[in-house]
Amino acid sequence: MAVARKIKTLLTVNILVFVGIILFSVYCRIQDRSQELVQIVRSADRRARSRGAKVGGLADRESILQRLDHLEEVVYNQLNGLAKPMGLVEGPGGLGQGGMAATLRDDSHESETKYEEYGYNAQLSDRISLDRSIPDYRPKKCKQMTYPDDLPQISVVFIFVNEALSVILRSVHSVVNHTPSHLLKEIILVDDNSDNVELKFNLDQYVNKRYPGLVKIVRNNKREGLIRARIQGWKAATSPVVGFFDAHVEFNIGWVEPALTRIKEDRKRIILPAIDNIKYNTFEVQQYANAAHGYNWGLWCMYIIPPQDWLDKGDESAPIRTPAMIGCSFVVDREYFGEIGLLDPGMEVYGGENIELGMRV
Repeated sequence: MAVARKIKTLLTVNILVFVGIILFSVYCRIQDRSQELVQIVRSADRRARSRGAKVGGLADRESILQRLDHLEEVVYNQLNGLAKPMGLVEGPGGLGQGGMAATLRDDSHESETKYEEYGYNAQLSDRISLDRSIPDYRPKKCKQMTYPDDLPQISVVFIFVNEALSVILRSVHSVVNHTPSHLLKEIILVDDNSDNVELKFNLDQYVNKRYPGLVKIVRNNKREGLIRARIQGWKAATSPVVGFFDAHVEFNIGWVEPALTRIKEDRKRIILPAIDNIKYNTFEVQQYANAAHGYNWGLWCMYIIPPQDWLDKGDESAPIRTPAMIGCSFVVDREYFGEIGLLDPGMEVYGGENIELGMRV
């Protein structure tokens, strides 16, 4: 009986131990599975959140892109919507960027006709952006200079007669693009009785919509000539300083600050901005060397070597004193210009104004 009881007890203990091992094993498996489920749930949650974020991010991105597309459309309609119907181009890119030479594949009879009419490749000009960039040829020191904050404002006067519309508008665009807005009071276009139709309605409509309040147009009822046209522009100007330019120029960055600074220092100075060359056939911008302006016994103005004292300084950014001027561009204090009698309104022959102003000063 005692032996049988011991065997029964051992069997019971073994059974309990076996059951315990099984239960423990099941428990461990349940725990592992629960952890896996938790990880799966968390992973799924993260993926769901990520997808939600991506969907939200994509939605935001799509919304931003739609807004940018709308803005681009508005800008295009406001800008190119004015130029495109006239066959002109605005904005960056395209032919002639960086002042590089440009050509047209179609060398048509129309191109030859425009050469004869304007003296330059007007058909090519129409294909070059009104906002094209040109190289910055300033001496290194010029780019490092600083200028006073309280410079006077300037009125820019362009004189033209039967100029190509694209050339006139490129002059306007370049001065607006490269003159600080607080310094540019106004642009005055003096039309010396042009008979070109596109210089009437098209020009008026364009500048009034593109630059409302900034550009004025003065129209002469008869051909007055360069000097009297300039005087008309001077009369229309309202700012302390006036700059006179031909209407086939392109301005570059930093052109106005040194001119205004010199006049602020001494109002009796006439400032002649340094100019480079725009080739008539390719519109390539070519750098001109620094020079003074002199004249010969025939009173004909020409470029001359700068004075020796200027050369001895070795400073290309320094101003050059000169007895004459190439007449396509000069900047002057408005009141001082009136005090010295402006320019001779009786002058009829080209070239005299290049030396007259130097003599008056």
